[in-house]
Amino acid sequence: MNALRKSRFLDLRALTALEHMRFATRHRIEGAYSGRHRSRQQGGAGEFVDFREYSGGEDIRRLDWKVLGRTGKTFVRLYEEETNLLCTLAVDASGSMLFGATSRGDSTGSKLQYAQYLTTALSHVITRGQDQVGLAVIDTALREVIPPGGTASHVTLVQERIERLDCRHTTQMAEPLRQLFEQSRRRGVLLLVADFLVDDLTDVFAALRLFRHRGWEVIVLHLVHPDEERLPDGSAFRFEGMENDGEVTCSPNEIRAAYQRRFAAHVAIVRQLALAGGCDYRHVSTAIPYLETLGGFLVERAG
Repeated sequence: MNALRKSRFLDLRALTALEHMRFATRHRIEGAYSGRHRSRQQGGAGEFVDFREYSGGEDIRRLDWKVLGRTGKTFVRLYEEETNLLCTLAVDASGSMLFGATSRGDSTGSKLQYAQYLTTALSHVITRGQDQVGLAVIDTALREVIPPGGTASHVTLVQERIERLDCRHTTQMAEPLRQLFEQSRRRGVLLLVADFLVDDLTDVFAALRLFRHRGWEVIVLHLVHPDEERLPDGSAFRFEGMENDGEVTCSPNEIRAAYQRRFAAHVAIVRQLALAGGCDYRHVSTAIPYLETLGGFLVERAG
C-alpha cells in the first residue's frame, strides 16, 4: 500500500468549505467526548494503543522524541485514558446499494458511490479533529473490520478500502452487527450507513441495542435514492431485483400509489426503530450533494 496515495473519493479542495467544522458526539463515551477535550490524566500512565501525528499548539512534552529522532516526523503517543474518540464507520455493501448505478459494471450514481464519498469525507473530518476512525464492511457477514486509528497511514488504509468497496450479496445485517459488537473491546461511536432494505429489521435494531447498552453512541444514516421513493412515469417497465429477487413486468401506474405508501411506511419504521433503540437517525437522500449532507449533519451534531 502506498500511504501517500489519495482516494478518488477524497476531494480536499471541496472539504475546505467545512474546515471550521468538527465531528461532535452527544453522549459521554469512555470518560471523554472527543479528541478536542483534554483528559484529566496527562501523564500517559495507561496502556499504549497508537500514535497520532502532532498537531500545532499541543504541549511539546507529549512528543515521542525517539520517533522524531529516527524518522524526523512528529508524533504523540496515545494511551487508553486519552480523550480521542473512537468512531467506526459501518457500511452496507449489499446488492441493493448498487441501485441507481449507470450499469452493473459502473456504480456511478448509485447509493454505494454516495456512501463512498460520504464516508471518505467523514473519515477525513473525524481524524482532522484528532479522533480515530475505523471501518466495518457488512453484507451477509462481517466482511472486513479495520479497528479505529488516527495516523495518516491508517486513515489512508481506511479510505483505500472504502474506495474498493463492491456489492456482492443480499443483506443480513443483524448477525454481522453482532459479530462487530463481539469484536469491539472499547466503546465509541458506531456510524451505520445503510439502505435498510432487509427482512430482519427488528433483529438489526436488536443488534444495535447491544452497542447502546454498552454505552456506545449509535448514529443511523439511512440512504435513500429518489427513484426508490416514487416509480418512474411510463406505460410498462421490467423491474429486476438487486439481490436475486427475480423480475416483475408491470405498468407503474397500476401500483404507484400502493408502492409509495409502502416505501414511505418502510422509511418511517426504520426511523421509529432507530429512535426507540436510543440511536440518532438521519434520512439521507442521494439527490442532495454529499457535502451538503455532511455539512448539515455536522451542524446538527454541534447543536
